[in-house]
Amino acid sequence: MHKVYHVGGETQHVLNGVDLTIPAGQFTAIMGSSGSGKSTLLNLLSGLDIPTSGTIAVGGRTLDAMSSDELAAFRAKTIGLVFQSYYLVPTLNAMENVALPGVFVGMPKEDRDARALALLTRLGLADRVGHRINELSGGQRQRVAIARALFNDPPLIMADEPTGALDEENGRRVVGWLRSLAVKQGKTVVMVTHEEKLTRYVDRVIHLTDGRIVSDQLVSHTRSAGIPLDSANAPAARPSRPNSSIRQQ
Repeated sequence: MHKVYHVGGETQHVLNGVDLTIPAGQFTAIMGSSGSGKSTLLNLLSGLDIPTSGTIAVGGRTLDAMSSDELAAFRAKTIGLVFQSYYLVPTLNAMENVALPGVFVGMPKEDRDARALALLTRLGLADRVGHRINELSGGQRQRVAIARALFNDPPLIMADEPTGALDEENGRRVVGWLRSLAVKQGKTVVMVTHEEKLTRYVDRVIHLTDGRIVSDQLVSHTRSAGIPLDSANAPAARPSRPNSSIRQQ
């Protein structure tokens, strides 16, 4: 799979022959220096962008063959997005931000409020549901963003530098929760990060350099180790889901 941008008369080959498969339930970290193509790769896997050439399949669906409306509907049901900058609505409180995806799919207010409250409670924010975004710390905002990403119960979570704006303790808690989603709920998690110390939480580390995969390694550790948040109430792992893959053409 290739991704080429044409900017100001110049050609930028951001991704160059990427070929990979991510199995269901795996927590994968994508790493690389600035400009290596890691965020571009995540955007392509999320259906936020399309490849210049090659094919991307997620859960048996070919993303690059979908229309923009089909992609939007697919993302709403299949992919939860978590960003470094949160992208929360400042005029809404924590519960209203988390419940927002339910508005777009026509869920009754009572149901979406109940689901939002349950997610915030699981993330330790039951006492912050009525607080507006400017009343929350960075770590609390990121957990609100994670709760929003989980609202439609997507099988796939995509996180772009989710700890970049957090201190070490809050960063550890956020990545620990992402890990618990894979371990306890069987979700597939793909995280872009530049922090090597966070690799102890993941199952696999992919390094990019100049738009190419230069290393792809599994991490050997006890899968249940290192989860700092209480996930005792998380449901058991789900049945295996189809792989996500990029196929070069």
